[in-house]
Amino acid sequence: MARGAALVKTEVNRGDCLEVMRTMEAASFDLVYLDPPFCTGVVQRSGTRAFSDQWADMKAYVVYMRERIEEVHRVLSPTGSILLHCDWRTCHRLRVELDDVFGADHIVNHLIWRYGLGGSSPKGFARKHDDILFYARGETWFFEPPLVPATSNRLKGKTKKATDVLDVPAINNMAKERVGWPTQKPLALLELLVEACCPPGGRVLDPFCGSGTTLLAAQRTGRHAVGVDASEDAVAIAQARLAQA
Repeated sequence: MARGAALVKTEVNRGDCLEVMRTMEAASFDLVYLDPPFCTGVVQRSGTRAFSDQWADMKAYVVYMRERIEEVHRVLSPTGSILLHCDWRTCHRLRVELDDVFGADHIVNHLIWRYGLGGSSPKGFARKHDDILFYARGETWFFEPPLVPATSNRLKGKTKKATDVLDVPAINNMAKERVGWPTQKPLALLELLVEACCPPGGRVLDPFCGSGTTLLAAQRTGRHAVGVDASEDAVAIAQARLAQA
């Protein structure tokens, strides 16, 4: 059995995360992980499953995200933190919003998730990373440095503290954990983030939970978790994964 899985509670709610979060008690979560639409301008698809990531313009997207960032700030505990997962399209815009809501001096890290999948372009460097913006709600926050395998010959066979560049492979098309959600993230990445940024027995919220990877990571590492998604397919997938675990 996974670490602490039998001792924690998880739930998945269907609906607009803004409306659902407005029903939640203030200061009730230790960590919020957001993996929102990336403003790609297309319908994201994987097989028969899809969701729209189309917006009138960047301004409309930023307004949408600002409302949700403000609500995240409200539901975080005084020692809680937010991890906002984005990419090159919106990272600069969302960091400004986080600076405004949380305070520019409350940024902890600008993390890079580096992966190998993806194509190349004849017009520029290949894009092989996402951004994760880590902000604290208050003056203190939980952090347990994750350990990763050392790569130097001097420390061969040992571990070292992870840097702000996270080398975690993306999910390939043949991976057993793939469940068919267009933007599914690897369980290894979410387990690393949850263990590092949420205290054991704490509460994790994922307002765009998709296939439920964050919830599963929380369950496996002994944290309580609540997920929200507007997609009926996403909620069904997340509930099935949690039940199987």
